[in-house]
Amino acid sequence: MTAVIDKPVRGPSRWAAPPRPTWEEEPSKAGLAGKGLVLTLACLGIFFPLWIVIVTSLSSRKTIDEAGGLVMVPKGITFVAYMELLSGGQVTRASVISILITLVGTLFSMAVSVLCAYGLSRIGSLGHRWILLALLATMFFSAGLIPTYLLVQSLGLTDSYLALILPSAISVFNILVLRGFFMGISQELIDSARIDGAGDVRILWQIVMPLSRAVLAVITLFYAVGYWSAWFNASLYLSDQDMMPLQNVMIQLVQKQEAPVGLGQAIKTGQLSGLAVQMAVMVMALLPVAVLSPFVQRHFKKGMLTGAVKG
Repeated sequence: MTAVIDKPVRGPSRWAAPPRPTWEEEPSKAGLAGKGLVLTLACLGIFFPLWIVIVTSLSSRKTIDEAGGLVMVPKGITFVAYMELLSGGQVTRASVISILITLVGTLFSMAVSVLCAYGLSRIGSLGHRWILLALLATMFFSAGLIPTYLLVQSLGLTDSYLALILPSAISVFNILVLRGFFMGISQELIDSARIDGAGDVRILWQIVMPLSRAVLAVITLFYAVGYWSAWFNASLYLSDQDMMPLQNVMIQLVQKQEAPVGLGQAIKTGQLSGLAVQMAVMVMALLPVAVLSPFVQRHFKKGMLTGAVKG
């Protein structure tokens, strides 16, 4: 008599499609083809402009002149535009300024948002209801541009980098998302930590934040992208051209159709194309977001949906 050995049942592959509900009918071939066509067109609509920008930034002046402007088909690759931009001058200084503002601003915004969200997530804390209503009111009512500018001016923040951080440091939406996630953490876990003698600071640092890595990663990316892409505050509060961040330099470059200071001689001698410089600056502005987004993408579903539904 031979023994029957049951084969182990393997779980679904990570790349396999999720199981379809029994009440949902199988898609038709026409439907699948239509979905594929729509997704293909959407991808082309997103990546084709990026392809043109990258190829043009890597093209020589001769190739750009032959194409009559933007280049779609590369004919040789040259990094002259990037080498000139990174060799020093206004663009390099603006890039360093943007990086520092993004790092400092993101750390400050995350610190304030996490502390505020944790306090609001503890029902019964001092002024909990009134502070929450005051924050919600700012989402629907605003003083306007002129009062905000007068406030920044009266505080002496004009022509300083603090004017690029403090006026837009806090997002009420991000605080509400963090609050919803914090409220979803088991209250029994927090109570047991209090019984062991842990205070609010230790509970937040050693319990709440480690359990909230997903939503913290998402909100950090939101703040970082906001600071990196911001240009309006700099154009409003800064008058010194040497203090301008990268986004403002890029706008000036595109609007004036000329190279920043230090690149004019290379363009006049024919070594460099002004259009290639413009495209190279755009690539430099997009590169940090494009590099960081894939690492945070896996946290979006868990972080945003859980923080939005709970609480």
